[in-house]
Parts: sequence; structure tokens; C-alpha cells
Amino acid sequence: MAANVFAYAGFVAISAVSALLAREMLSSDTLAGIPAASATLGTALAATPLALRSKRKGRRRGVRAGYLVGVIGALAALFAGQAGLFWLFVVASIVLGAGHTATLQNRYAAADLSEDDRRGRDISLVVWVGTVGGVLGPVLARSVNRAGMEMGLGEWVSPMAMGAVGFAVGWAIIETRLRPDPLELAGGVDPDAEHQSPLRGIGQAWRAVMGTPLARLAITAMALSHMAMVAVMVMTPLHMRDHGHAELALLVISAHVFGMFGFAPLIGRWSDKRGRIVAIRVGASVLAVGTVATVVGPYTPSVIFAGLFLLGLGWNMAYVAGSALLTECLPVRDRLGAQGLSDVLMGALGAAAALGSGIVKSAVGFSWLAYFATALGMTILAFGLVTNRSREPLLARAQ
Repeated sequence: MAANVFAYAGFVAISAVSALLAREMLSSDTLAGIPAASATLGTALAATPLALRSKRKGRRRGVRAGYLVGVIGALAALFAGQAGLFWLFVVASIVLGAGHTATLQNRYAAADLSEDDRRGRDISLVVWVGTVGGVLGPVLARSVNRAGMEMGLGEWVSPMAMGAVGFAVGWAIIETRLRPDPLELAGGVDPDAEHQSPLRGIGQAWRAVMGTPLARLAITAMALSHMAMVAVMVMTPLHMRDHGHAELALLVISAHVFGMFGFAPLIGRWSDKRGRIVAIRVGASVLAVGTVATVVGPYTPSVIFAGLFLLGLGWNMAYVAGSALLTECLPVRDRLGAQGLSDVLMGALGAAAALGSGIVKSAVGFSWLAYFATALGMTILAFGLVTNRSREPLLARAQ
């Protein structure tokens, strides 16, 4: 939890300004989503290798490696932004996203030793502390940006330094405090995994997931909700800048991140009591309402605040419940691979959403981007409605 506060603060600070910095470099909205897309692509590329490293060496070594990569990516982004080297900034964003994979996979470390009826709560606590870093990150980025400009740095460049500091502190906490290793105690460390290639690991995980309907629902909920969230979030700062509220956009992102994490403990407990499938259904509905709210009626900042908050809240429900369900419905030998696969799909679809978001906004407007996200939420809801709740492990144990 402590590591995620710092690492997520740094990552969200960079994410909140990456499109604005790209816009300054390119003087165009069309490709402004590329850095965010690159970061999510980096997350996808690193998910399976990091999961395999954790499987063969334990959670501590896996997570700390990811945080070290995040430090390197943030420093490279700082240099690229100041030098005005857009494509180097894109590469740095890929490396930064790879480091963020460790922040995402930390939630599974909380589940390694969880009791069955507390797994949702335990995962949600690690997700919840992202509120502290995620809300403060964009707010502090405004002050850091102004201070950096006074020191001679370009606009929106200095927040990159926040990422380097955040990941470095997270690395130090994991290295010194995550002892004993929870995955070792859970019996999930497999030294033989060292001989697997990432592609082979993905293939094994895919077969395990496709053979388990509940695992398919869990991954679908996490991946599609992430795609919807990224598509709308990345272009919201530019949408608000179009209406003369560029700095206010950072506060909107803070409200969005609060929705993503602020109520996670309550959602985790609620999903423990009501079941993962119900939580996924409700989350998909809330996500859809949030995306519709951003484009209903004339442009109003207060409505954007509400819409982005609901978008984050719906994402959180699908994310927490999906993570718990994926852990519960598979045997321990398949869990690490499936967890890595879930983050691969989240990263890949998030990258596609971020990359396409600028193109869609420039071509047909922000509204169609929001409608696309609404359709994704409805797809998750449909999957949840056709899934038989009687097969859910948590409910079966309760009966």
C-alpha cells in the first residue's frame, strides 16, 4: 500500500500532462494521445515478463524490477520533454508504462495470502491507496509545472521528475519492507517458470482462461472497462482546453482518479458480500452512465466532473471484482499466468484506446469517443448478465 501511494502519484502526474506536453511539441491534437498509448502499450508488453519473474523469484523481486524500470522511463521522459524530442518521449512513455505494471500487479500480492471471504477487501485496500497518490499527483503537477517553468524548463516538463521520485520511493519500500515474500508463503513460486518464454506463458494462460467461464468474465470486465476509461480520460484535458479550461482539467482528472480509488475498500467489502458478478454488472452500468454524462447537453465543467468521477467509480467496481474473481476461479498453478494475461489485455486495449482517441476526437469529436466507451460498458454488462451466478466460487462456499 505504501509503495503504491508514491509510485501511483508519480505515474498519474505524468499521465495527466502527457497529452498537454505532446500538444506543445506537435501543435496538434491528432497525435497527442500517442504518449498515453505508448505507456499503456508498455504496460501490456511488460505484464507477462513481470508475472513470470514474480512466479520464479517472488513478488518482491518482480515488483522492485518494475519500479526501477519506471524510474528510468520517467527520467528519459524528462529529458525528451525538455529537448523537444517527441519520438524519444514516446519511447520513454513505453518504458514508463512498463514500470507502471508493477503498480498494477501489486494488487495480486495482497491476494496471495487472503482469506476467501476477505480477498475483495484486501485487493481493494491496495487499489484504494492509489487515491492518495492519484489525486495529489495531478494537483501537485500544477505547482511543479510552474516551479519548473520559473527554473527554465518547458511547460509541462517538470512533472516528469515527479514520476522518477515516486517510483524510486516505491522501489525502496518494496525492497526493505515486503518481507517475507507473500507469494513464497502461498506456495506460488515456481523456479521452472524461468524456462518459459513470455509467448509460451501467454499461451498457457489463455488456454486456462478460455476453459473457465468465470475467468473469461473477469478478464473481459477488467480489459474493456480499462479501454473505456483510458479512451475518455486521455482526451478530457484537450476537450476542456478547447473550451478554455486547460488547468481546470487537472482537477477533473483528480476527481476521476478519486472515483477510481476513493471508494475501493467499500466496493471490495460489498463485492465480498454480494458477489463478484453483481459488482461487475453494477460497475458496467455506472461506467456507461458516466460516459453519457460527459456529452449530454451543452459543455458544463460541473457535468464533466460528475461524468469523469462516475467513469472512475465504474472502472473500480469492474477492476476490484474482476481481480478477485480471477484469483478465486483458477487453481494456483494458473493464477500468475492469468494475472499477467489480464494486464496484457488491459494494456493492449488501453494503448489502442489512447492512440485512437486523438484521431477520433479530431475526426468526429469528443462525443463519439464517449459513446464508444458507453458501448464498451454495455458489452461488459451483457457478459455479466449471461453469466450464471451459481457458479461463482464465493457464493458456492457461502452456500
